This record gives sequence, structure tokens and C-alpha cells, in this order.
Amino acid sequence: MNKFNIRVVATAAMLALTMSSAFAHGNDEHKKAHNAEVKKEQQPWGIAGDSREVKRTIRIAMTDDMRFTPSTIQVQEGETVRFIVQNKGKVMHEMVIGTKSALDEHAALMQKFPNMEHDEAHMAHVATGKQGELVWKFNRAGEFDFACLIPGHYQAGMVGKINVAAAKEASK
Repeated sequence: MNKFNIRVVATAAMLALTMSSAFAHGNDEHKKAHNAEVKKEQQPWGIAGDSREVKRTIRIAMTDDMRFTPSTIQVQEGETVRFIVQNKGKVMHEMVIGTKSALDEHAALMQKFPNMEHDEAHMAHVATGKQGELVWKFNRAGEFDFACLIPGHYQAGMVGKINVAAAKEASK
């Protein structure tokens, strides 16, 4: 093997190791470090919320019939909501909040990398019989989506809608 081929093989091996550590988790439950600070990054559908600002908790059940209950949620612009997401099924499920296009893009990545690791504030990956939590501030009005992006689940219709009503203008 010449020096060029050795470099190519070494680079490929390093890339594979990097990619596997970025995406692999096996049967890991996508646990977030409880002591880690939540990354607050503005998204078109809102921003990670502060648990001290929560005014309402919404419980969502995920089942193996590939459904969320409830599947439609109403919130007000500016509202911070705690979602308690319970997996009542026998397989892994998740709740990911986003726009339809963002969820479509992420679902395509999940098809290519089914063991992809999630550590974003708008995602909760929940093992069988367990529950997860999301705290989200809806600081943008509009219609947004949530879905389970585990390969096959999204395609089977495991989706829901979040309608964020615009904040009423202050009287002049």
C-alpha cells in the first residue's frame, strides 16, 4: 500500500469513528445530562423554555399504533409549556417539535442514520414504559408540527399539530 492509500484509509477510519460517536447510541435512551444547561437556540417554532416560566403542563401519550394523544394542541404566543411525554408502547418513541419541512428533513436523516443521537431542547426520546419532558416557549405564532421520527413511525402517521395563536395586541 502506498502512502496515499494509507492516508485515505486512515482518514476514512477517523471519519467513521467521528460519525459513529456523533450518531451511535444503540439502545441508549438519549439521556440528557440533568446538570447540563439547555441550549437556547431560536427556531422558527420557538425556543427552549425556562421551567420557572411554565404556566401549563400538557401530557402526551405515545403508542404503538403510531399515534399521539392528544394529536392537536392549542397554545398562545409567548406561552411556555411543559410537555410530559409518556411512551405507552412496547417500542421506542420520540416527540420532536418543528416545522413540517424541518421534520421531513430530520426524518430523512433518521432513515439514513437510525441510531442518530438527539440532544436538542425540542426533542424527547422515550424508552418503553418511561416518560420524557420538554419545556418549550412558543414565541412565534403559527401552525407547527410534532412527530416521532424513528424510522417507520413518521411514515406511519405518528404526527401531531401545535396551533400557536398570535398574542393579542395591547389596547392603545
